[in-house]
Amino acid sequence: MKLKKKKKRKIKKQGLIQGMFPKSLGKAYIDFKKQQDISRLKKIKLEEREESKRLIQEKKDLKAREEKIEKEEDRLRQKEQELALKERDLKIRDEEQRKKDEDLRLKDSDLRRKDKDQLQKDSLIKLKEEEQKRKDIDLKVREDEQKHKEQKERKRKKAEELKIKFEEQKIKDLEIQKLKEWELKFDEEKKRKEHKERLKDEQIRLKDLEIQRLKDQEMQQFKEELIKEQIKKDELN
Repeated sequence: MKLKKKKKRKIKKQGLIQGMFPKSLGKAYIDFKKQQDISRLKKIKLEEREESKRLIQEKKDLKAREEKIEKEEDRLRQKEQELALKERDLKIRDEEQRKKDEDLRLKDSDLRRKDKDQLQKDSLIKLKEEEQKRKDIDLKVREDEQKHKEQKERKRKKAEELKIKFEEQKIKDLEIQKLKEWELKFDEEKKRKEHKERLKDEQIRLKDLEIQRLKDQEMQQFKEELIKEQIKKDELN
């Protein structure tokens, strides 16, 4: 409907122009107006094309911005995911480190407890060793005292035995001496009775007596020396 109205207006306008101007001028004016309309239409179309290009470019730019935003959102989302993963890894590591620290603390506490127990055991062992040393020393002192007593007792017994032996020997010597005296008396009596006959025998007998006396004396000295040596040995022991 609008196009029909425009055409009617144009026809009326052309009629008016033809009535106002000569035919040649009217035609030139009409051509001029047509050219203006064509130029205006071209301009409008050019503007429309420019507008369309602008709109297309804006759409492209908008799409590019949207894609850029989507990429940025994807990047941010990926970054958030990476951060979430890192945070989770950090939490896991922190938990593992906490467990390790707790294990180390427990191990350290256990080691300190073991060290304390070991120190107590060492102290107890040291006390027992010192007590055993004291017992060993006391035992050695008692053993030395016992040995000294036994040695003293042995010396006393040996001295008594030697004294008894010496007394016994002294008694024997006295008996021998008495026997000798009796023999001498007997010989004197016999000599008086048989002086002449036994003069020779008396000499022999005197020699024998001298020899026997020397032997007895040597024997007596030997016995005394033995007794002295035995006493010295006992004293040294």
